[in-house]
Amino acid sequence: MLTFFDRDPAGSRREFLRVGGSVAIGAAGLTLGQLAALRSHAAAETLPGLLTGKSVIFLFLHGGPSQFETFDPKMDRPEGIRSATGELSTSLPGVTFGGSFPKLAERAHRMNIIRSFVPGDANHNLKPLVGRDTFETNLGCVYARVAGANHPESGLPTNVVLFPRAVDDSTRPGTSSFGRFHATGPLSSADAPFDPAEAAPGTGEFAMAIPRERLGDRRRLLGQLDGLARGLDRAPATEGVDRMREQAYRLIDGGLAEAFDLDGEDPRVVERYDTAPLVRAESIRTVWNNHENYLDNAKSLGKLLLLARRLCERGAGFVTVTTNFVWDMHADVNNATMVEGMDYMGPPLDHALSAFVDDLYARGLDEKILLVACGEMGRTPRINAKGGRDHWGSLGPLLLVGGGLPAGRVIGQSSRDGAEPQTEPITGQHLSSTILHTLFDVGQLRLIPELPREFSQTMASWPPIPGL
Repeated sequence: MLTFFDRDPAGSRREFLRVGGSVAIGAAGLTLGQLAALRSHAAAETLPGLLTGKSVIFLFLHGGPSQFETFDPKMDRPEGIRSATGELSTSLPGVTFGGSFPKLAERAHRMNIIRSFVPGDANHNLKPLVGRDTFETNLGCVYARVAGANHPESGLPTNVVLFPRAVDDSTRPGTSSFGRFHATGPLSSADAPFDPAEAAPGTGEFAMAIPRERLGDRRRLLGQLDGLARGLDRAPATEGVDRMREQAYRLIDGGLAEAFDLDGEDPRVVERYDTAPLVRAESIRTVWNNHENYLDNAKSLGKLLLLARRLCERGAGFVTVTTNFVWDMHADVNNATMVEGMDYMGPPLDHALSAFVDDLYARGLDEKILLVACGEMGRTPRINAKGGRDHWGSLGPLLLVGGGLPAGRVIGQSSRDGAEPQTEPITGQHLSSTILHTLFDVGQLRLIPELPREFSQTMASWPPIPGL
């Protein structure tokens, strides 16, 4: 993998660009795994209709949001079970949301809510993004393996993960606790997500120090790359090498920088997405160990979704978005009560998602981009003695927007106490299949020999969410 970095005045190395995620540059040339990735990219180009041209944004609500306080409030149940934040009528007759989401309630007709979603267990991990149902693989890695790690025209990485620091340097680094956002499972590390904020160097990467101010000097840069290309002369002949170099030139010429730069957006759009003003540091009680996470979430969530939309417009196929660990509302030493926690978490999510929905439809992208929002679990049917809800794996909230799906549907019903599905359970396999059908003609996945059987045959045989 080709890595560009500069050094700040203190002398520390800061990586800012990786090029050719499916081609690593090393003294010994291309590895077999990297050549397989190139062949996969070629297959994606030669199989008509394999790629649908759509993208997926997976908004992972880290910590496990409550089904009651989000989209299934159960206000006809006794206190202690029903939503602690009340309910709001929505634009769908007879459908209510938790009291923290007035803007989303007005846009319910443009969303799909799943009320019988079973996350699978009550553990902190990244299911259904990375778990047993995805063969311990971030689904974006499947896209990168099939489509190539860089878009053939824009050169943009096709698989990206966004943590708060991608849009706000004042936030803390993305958390890796309770999950592995970069997990590739049976796939290659070459398929791993590109992380623009904290791009961690991997084994065998080739790093080249080029100060930022020299990016404008294309001749000098081309000379650097030409010298690097001498190492490629010993690699097996493949047009993928030339493609990698072309992508490198195109990225350095401004494509990547422009895609990740929110200054290129209309300031009114940036302001519409911005969630930072909604939660101020002085309003968060520091008795909770996670109080900094609440602030980081508010400072970054809206702009992360805006950045994800920009990347999908420019060729990214799968973008994982997450903020630090914030939805674990036990009312213990670490986490706030349900009521207080939703005061911190509800307004930013309500604002960011409503801005995204409006933007998606205004730009005509509702057919092209699917947003999935869920966490790794739901919360217990009964509020605990301290005012929080604990882990619950038998039911959790799930929201989908766009992707060309029919909108305004509520899929499934939960039991009267919100503990389990009353109708057919919707599982992680259903969700994974829905995502695969959004991105690919899944019938053609089996024709790609470099794609492991787990994805080309096993996952491709699973049914999508019924009713969508």
